[in-house]
Amino acid sequence: MGELAGSFADARPDRAAVVVGRPGGRDRVVTYGELDDGSARLARVLADLGLRRGDHYAVLVENHPRYHELVWAGLRSGLYVTAVNSHLTAEEAAYIVNDCGARALVTSAALAEVAAGLLDRTPEVGSRLMLDGTAPGHDSYEEALASVPGGPLADEQRGMVMLYSSGTTGRPKGIEFPLPEPGPPFGEWEIAAHSRARYGWSDEMVYLSPAPLYHSAPLRTTVGVQTLGGTVVVMDRFDPAAALSLIERWQVTHSSWVPTMFVRMLKLPEGERSRHDLSSHRSAVHAAAPCPVAVKERMIEWWGPIIEEYYAGTENIGSTAINSEEWLAHKGSVGRATPPAVIRICGEDGGEQAIGETGTVYFEDPRAQMAYHGDRARTEAMAHPDHPTWRTLGDVGHLDEDGYLYLTDRRAFTIVSGGVNIYPQEIEDVLLAHPEVLDAAVFGVPNAEMGEEVKAVIQPLVWRRAGDALTERLRAWCETRLAGFKRPRTYDYVEQLPRLDNGKLYKRELRDRYW
Repeated sequence: MGELAGSFADARPDRAAVVVGRPGGRDRVVTYGELDDGSARLARVLADLGLRRGDHYAVLVENHPRYHELVWAGLRSGLYVTAVNSHLTAEEAAYIVNDCGARALVTSAALAEVAAGLLDRTPEVGSRLMLDGTAPGHDSYEEALASVPGGPLADEQRGMVMLYSSGTTGRPKGIEFPLPEPGPPFGEWEIAAHSRARYGWSDEMVYLSPAPLYHSAPLRTTVGVQTLGGTVVVMDRFDPAAALSLIERWQVTHSSWVPTMFVRMLKLPEGERSRHDLSSHRSAVHAAAPCPVAVKERMIEWWGPIIEEYYAGTENIGSTAINSEEWLAHKGSVGRATPPAVIRICGEDGGEQAIGETGTVYFEDPRAQMAYHGDRARTEAMAHPDHPTWRTLGDVGHLDEDGYLYLTDRRAFTIVSGGVNIYPQEIEDVLLAHPEVLDAAVFGVPNAEMGEEVKAVIQPLVWRRAGDALTERLRAWCETRLAGFKRPRTYDYVEQLPRLDNGKLYKRELRDRYW
């Protein structure tokens, strides 16, 4: 693919570009030669369908061996690629397909039911291709690729992914960046150049990405790995024991995680956690959601000082980074700003806060170029009212005297009880440290006297233990760890919290039940 085709696919065509880990070691491998050929053919198919520079197409596919092929086709032909969450309903997926203006859609037989529901809901989609089979209204993906000659387009140029926010606080928003100037499209991606320096990425790396590829970080980082010629290992779905097995089986050197994955691995029996050889593992990066201090302490104790963290958003308006040594000296921090970005903490009046004071987190970064697709008002709402170059993701936090950022919670989830701000993240961290809790959500519910009161919804480690006795144990746990006004007034139990597979909690869905 440009440089990918000219170096890795030609010089090392049999090197594994993608491995999809399967139970029992039945892994599926895609080589660089296969990735190059398939993506070049799909680029030709899309061009024959009339898609030109700046046009959009959508990918609605599970973590499939050919997923990167579907994405690289657009990245080598000047198109926008929108990866759609494969767990959405037809109505939810249709919103994204329509909003991004997709002229073509690629899906799979595994999602045939959802694909059928999109037929009438996405009338502007002119072409529909399906992997692994066909369904009414869809053409065979494999036959379409076989009908065109191999080899790259004559005018290859770099395209972009246009992904959508998780929608945890409202409708998903398309996050759009301008296309690069016309010209040769490939070479080392910016994320690869940064990660080569910070995390030791190289062409010999083996990178485990256990999350769905339709999310921003998994997709961008795995594509970045491929611009270096490394091997990407992905999972059908996250399973804590299977993830450890893959590290051992494929001698994984680098990986990415979200904190809920750490929690689930730590809850494994000690014998399962200790039986895998993880000696190849040199760098484990986590992001997407704040990690409870107790969880991160245990991970560093287990894996050693290879744990790295960053804070950023799909919007790419600025970021922070912190390694294990720094974190142990600044526990709970998500790091310092990555230059040239500067962090600004602002109060309700818009003025900058003093060191240690809590407020809205803004990034001042001259590189930020994103816009919410077709929504100028939302784009402008990210900016500070007095400083248009300062932008926020809506998070709340503070800086210490060394410039390290500590996140408190999303501004939208702050509980106001009797005029006092309460931040759910702190309470959730305390609950997650309890040995009987697998996951926890805390939010405000109506209270006639105080305005709001603190509610906790718990996913217990063992479902049959949910009930009054566990509630009393949790109350006692919180009594010695939280101030009285922060302690949950009531507890509910669910078998599964609505946590997205990128680690973010779909808290709006929970709150709506009580409001």
